[in-house]
Amino acid sequence: MSKLQALKNFRFPNVFVLILIIFISCALLICINFFTIKILSANRAYINGESHYSKSQKDASRHLITYLYTKNPNQWKLYCEELKVPQGDGIARITLLKAGDNNIARKGLLTGRNHEDDLNDIIWLFDNFKEVSFLSKAIDEWGKGDKLIFELFIIGEQINAKINRNLLTALDQKQFLKEISSISDRLTINERNFSNLLGEGTRKIKDLLIFTNVFFILVIICSVCMYYSIMVKRLLISKKETEAKNENLIVVNRELDRFVYSASHDLRSPITSLKGLIEITSLEDDVSQIRNYLQMMHHSLARQDQFISDIIDYSKNKRKEVIMEPVSLKELFNEAILQLMHIENANRIKFTQEHLVDEIESDGLRLKIIINNLISNAIKYSDASKQEMFISIKTYFSDGLNKIEVSDNGIGINDKDKENIFEMYFGTNKNKGSGLGLYIVKEAVENIKGEISVFSESNVGSKFIVTIPHIHAI
Repeated sequence: MSKLQALKNFRFPNVFVLILIIFISCALLICINFFTIKILSANRAYINGESHYSKSQKDASRHLITYLYTKNPNQWKLYCEELKVPQGDGIARITLLKAGDNNIARKGLLTGRNHEDDLNDIIWLFDNFKEVSFLSKAIDEWGKGDKLIFELFIIGEQINAKINRNLLTALDQKQFLKEISSISDRLTINERNFSNLLGEGTRKIKDLLIFTNVFFILVIICSVCMYYSIMVKRLLISKKETEAKNENLIVVNRELDRFVYSASHDLRSPITSLKGLIEITSLEDDVSQIRNYLQMMHHSLARQDQFISDIIDYSKNKRKEVIMEPVSLKELFNEAILQLMHIENANRIKFTQEHLVDEIESDGLRLKIIINNLISNAIKYSDASKQEMFISIKTYFSDGLNKIEVSDNGIGINDKDKENIFEMYFGTNKNKGSGLGLYIVKEAVENIKGEISVFSESNVGSKFIVTIPHIHAI
């Protein structure tokens, strides 16, 4: 039973907490994966946009160089058309930084040949992650590229102006070509840095996603394992509790069978005796003999009354819950003595009381049963042959425990009977008791977490000591 109690006292985590952890982990896993996919999709859109930016810049440079040497107006138109792509991206960047999401920014991104379905992801990533290291650096590179595009635009305007005025010389062509090539080379480096930064960010996000997924999957697995472990342990405890209850039921059933059998016999015995005495008395003419028969009837009824009283105590002790409350031991003893003074020879006994402990926190009903039975037994088993009969009552505190001591100089208990006196229906003298008293006392003591011991010597007297834990005392 101690192992079972230890298992019961072990506090398992609440199953609902584990289910909540699993639910939250799954929800977080879904959210994290969703936003990670959204970030990666936005990164893909940025890289796609950069490829259009880079290609258009190179095409614009190529058309401008061709226009520089051929002076073909179609090449100028093609140059202007291609240059609008990086310029549109530049307008979108500046607008997003200053005003956030609006029609101008979206129109600029569309001019930069970004797909319409990618616009929301591009703007969402820009608005929410522009302060994050990898994107912040990429935006800086984007800004540097826009400055170079602006320089290319200025050179284009200068070339167009000189061609329109017929002022372009061979030296100018060489100088413009050199400047265009320089801008193009720097833009190439700038665009590569932009792509590398986005690639680095993508790799970090991938690593973080893998770590996060592994972490939450482990949390879910551990939670599920703990859940099943708790369920198995609860089933084991439930099984052990059921087995223990079944064993207790078997014991109780056996005890009940024995009790019913003995009770029915003991209840009928006085009635049979009374019927016989009544029949004999009805035939008797001698008054003194009739009185003797009446005395025997009274004795038989007294036994019946005591037996019924013991059955009531037995029922109360079994049925009622333990209720802790302040109880005065002195009052219980005085009440018990007063109620039991009708017992034979009770008026010859000297009662002495010494209460070093009076009020304790315990179950009043069971203490009353204990005290009544101990005093009743001490009176019934008193030694009438002794000139002076006494019952001594003491209550005191010792070794961290509260103790009740009832001693007498009655007929005592034989050594061979001491081990059995707390068994049901065991009595050293069936004419003096029902055999239930001390059995009920022991059960009542155990119900209040106490102990009872007996010291007795035949023809000398007996001493019963009831020990009550101090946690139940005031």
